[in-house]
Amino acid sequence: METKPLSAMPKLKTNLDTDFLKLIAILSMVIDHVGTAFFPEYPVFRWVGRLAFPIFAYCLTVGLLYTRDIRKYLLRLGAFALISQPFYIFAFHPWDWQAEWMNMNIFFTLLVSLLALWGVHTRRWWLFLALFLLASFVNFDYSANGIVLMLIFYLCRNRRVLGAAVYVLFWLPALWGGQMEDPLSVKIAGHAINWTIFAVLSAFPIFLPTHTGIKVPKWFFYAFYPAHLAAIGLARVILNV
Repeated sequence: METKPLSAMPKLKTNLDTDFLKLIAILSMVIDHVGTAFFPEYPVFRWVGRLAFPIFAYCLTVGLLYTRDIRKYLLRLGAFALISQPFYIFAFHPWDWQAEWMNMNIFFTLLVSLLALWGVHTRRWWLFLALFLLASFVNFDYSANGIVLMLIFYLCRNRRVLGAAVYVLFWLPALWGGQMEDPLSVKIAGHAINWTIFAVLSAFPIFLPTHTGIKVPKWFFYAFYPAHLAAIGLARVILNV
């Protein structure tokens, strides 16, 4: 199950500064989760949080092209998906976990999306279709959007302008998808815009190359997710929120 390494492909023209991107993503994610748990009346926390998932999906796309062993990559994602699940429930459903235990954390979405993209990369179309249907009908966070986003990043990896255009088009339906009664919607002159529109802003760090030189240990990003969920859950129990 080895993947053709990036060195054998045309150089990516999108952003390869992935450790920097992941730091942006986890900061956005923490703001989102803190807002969800403690400040649900302030939608700006959730709006900022829309930047995180597309960046994570992009970084996994780059990871697929770089890795020499997709099996280990998938095993890491799967392991941390399982490890994170009880902490995910603890953070967001500490009082009704029995009813919410099948709400899947984001690692499961990323795992299925990465495997589906590997199906495209290796022309195993049946695998891509099966996982797309699975993500669409099982309670995965972001549903099949992760697969679609990673497919955009993969197909446009050497066409930065085209990739950015397709990425923006993917989110444009949100301009007409809001509901006035939804507290997370953006209301402008009597018109409601779906709050997912803020994910468009992720196009800037994804498609504009940066060269910060920041390097972070690989395991930090894996371990941070369950650790910050545990901290949120513990704070909610202590504060009785």
